[in-house]
Amino acid sequence: MKKILGILFGHKTLSRQQAYDVLLNIGKGLYNEYEITAFMTVYLMRSITIEELQGFRDALLELSVKVDFDGFETMDIVGTGGDGKNTFNISTLSCFIVAGAGQKVAKHGNYGASSISGSSNVMEQLGYRFKSDNGQLKKELEQANICFLHAPLFHPALKTVGPIRKNLGVRTFFNMLGPMVNPAKPASQLVGVYSLEMARIYNYLLQQTGNPFTIIHSLDGYDEISLTNDTKVITQAGERIMTPEQLGKRSVSPEDIYGGNSVEDAAKIFQRIIKGEGSFAQNAVVLANAAMALYCTGTYGTYNDAYNAAVESLESGKAYQSLQTSISLQ
Repeated sequence: MKKILGILFGHKTLSRQQAYDVLLNIGKGLYNEYEITAFMTVYLMRSITIEELQGFRDALLELSVKVDFDGFETMDIVGTGGDGKNTFNISTLSCFIVAGAGQKVAKHGNYGASSISGSSNVMEQLGYRFKSDNGQLKKELEQANICFLHAPLFHPALKTVGPIRKNLGVRTFFNMLGPMVNPAKPASQLVGVYSLEMARIYNYLLQQTGNPFTIIHSLDGYDEISLTNDTKVITQAGERIMTPEQLGKRSVSPEDIYGGNSVEDAAKIFQRIIKGEGSFAQNAVVLANAAMALYCTGTYGTYNDAYNAAVESLESGKAYQSLQTSISLQ
């Protein structure tokens, strides 16, 4: 690690191979927490390069627990997190609306590192048990249209990193890696990012996969469609700016999408919305994200068609049924 830190402290960047090697060694437990903290801190002071990110991703995927959902075309809705906005669990709720609309979802999530309640926090609070058993996860996909992949179970290499991230309490490059290392290798992805720079990096990386993707970034800094401002939407076909009215029929204020002060608060908000008892603003934001995810799969002719499918999923109770089935299978 001393050699690697020397390179980084000398204002140089790592090659893809060097980045791969260092993360492989972190996974093997070859460095102590002080070395890892110093390494992570470098990336709080400068931008990560595409080569470094590719190397980190390669290592994490190699070290990950493999899953096989052969026969299912899954998708994921995931934000990089770290936007510091403390919203309710928008992407996780959107996943259940998408599942309620009939689309298979392999949701990759984790505990909140820089927020009060990450997707894993709220799922655990709702009674979901994390697992890595392929057969059980496939059963959930079959019956509930959704399964949840708790990142630490599939990336044991990150066991040493988790406590350090939590203690730092700020966004690190691991936030950037999350959406790229879903072990299910979903056929399509809706990825929310916290900055335009990150959007450009993801655009480059996702173009290489050949799979359908949509990257979203709210221009006031949210890593999802917040409806508090215009949203930059990037796909294989190009990029455009969409207004809250185009995406969710209305704009909302930041207070409308606040996530509460505890995991218990987050779970209560989650249950209210999934049962169809959310406020107009909460529903609008979740529906916009779910609609964009459905549209991303390529199975809907227009965004409005996808939006109507999302509305039907929530209002008919299918999204809530998907959650109930998912919890009952534990």
